Amino acid sequence: MVDKYLARGKMYVLFQDDTAISECVVTDEGNKILEIKNLATNPDFQHQGYAQKLVEFIEQKYRGQFDILQVGTGDSPLTLPFYEKIGFKVSGRKRNFFVDNYDHPIFEAGKQLVDMIYLQKRL
Repeated sequence: MVDKYLARGKMYVLFQDDTAISECVVTDEGNKILEIKNLATNPDFQHQGYAQKLVEFIEQKYRGQFDILQVGTGDSPLTLPFYEKIGFKVSGRKRNFFVDNYDHPIFEAGKQLVDMIYLQKRL
């Protein structure tokens, strides 16, 4: 999936010394919507605020260029509360996204991901 959008996006990586801590790719989705794709944090550094800091950096960098910051994620008890905590609101759902786009089931926190949940935040 990453190959589908990497060429048209920009990747940002948060480093500590020579260690990659957190990364994401952002893409211009048109209509002044910027989308965060593939936000991930090194497991050794999770739950320490690094992903939130990276999202805040993206917000500051693109404020004034885009109106909406959007993210699509699975219906997971790990990711949805994270995005809602930092001000994103559910804006839509793409049914069967994970079933239709992966050749194997994707699980997170013991739950199979089926639908893509879109969340948005005004910049």
